[in-house]
Amino acid sequence: MDLSLIQKDILITLIALYHQKSSAIKGEDIADVLKRNAGTVRNQMQALKALELVDGVPGPKGGYTPTSQAYEILNLETYREESDVPIRRANEILRGINVAEIDFTTLCHPDLCRAVVKLIGSVKGFKIGDEISIGPTPVNRLFIRGKVYGKDERDQYLLITISELISLPKRDISHYMSSPAHTLQTEDTFLSGIHLFSTYRINGAPVMEDAHLAGIVTLFDIARGIDEGLSLDTPLKKVMTIAVETIAPHEDLYEVINRFSEHDIGRLVVVEDDLPIGILTHSDVLRVFPMF
Repeated sequence: MDLSLIQKDILITLIALYHQKSSAIKGEDIADVLKRNAGTVRNQMQALKALELVDGVPGPKGGYTPTSQAYEILNLETYREESDVPIRRANEILRGINVAEIDFTTLCHPDLCRAVVKLIGSVKGFKIGDEISIGPTPVNRLFIRGKVYGKDERDQYLLITISELISLPKRDISHYMSSPAHTLQTEDTFLSGIHLFSTYRINGAPVMEDAHLAGIVTLFDIARGIDEGLSLDTPLKKVMTIAVETIAPHEDLYEVINRFSEHDIGRLVVVEDDLPIGILTHSDVLRVFPMF
């Protein structure tokens, strides 16, 4: 069965989006990824349905799903069991594209490291000179940054020059967090907080109300309160941050890096059974992994 180039692009983008979302994909989403007219995509979908390569899903949450034949015709039989390896351009994860293979073509050259990157999805949206990042990969937790210097639109390959090649630590965050978590109570005063921070040489702590996590307070919060005219007898609940970002101790370091970046924060409270057991700060990550 011979497919046209546009049919291959549409089908492989459908598979990549479906793999990422695990739900039916609308034609408009495929058109948006491929920068194609939505009517063109819908027309091609009818042809792909006739070839039994896609199924239509009715309803407001409907769309299209790939059939097993779609994987076979594109030689992607193993893709359904593979992990997602995201690719970013300008720090934005690209929808409908996943990294299937990375083949390093030069490693021994003292000044040059290059790789061929096989994509599930279309390479048409990439331009020569684009700065991209890939990863982490599922086994070795590799994270790659580089620049596109060529592409193969027929076989969906990117040719990249690598500027950074990093292997993230595989141990979970319980190995890197500060523990135990020194806590304060909501009715504790600024003075109590300053004393705790001075005693343990820390800059922030979870704030509890009875046995429940109620917030987090930092030395900066207290200093800001004092600057606003509050006394050292003021309870910490007046300046603490109520929306606390928490994380489980079994998560890996990459998840922490993502959370720091997405929420623009400098610390996470590590919780187990709804109780704080440790703190992980941006400084902790830098000590383990100075590239970030």
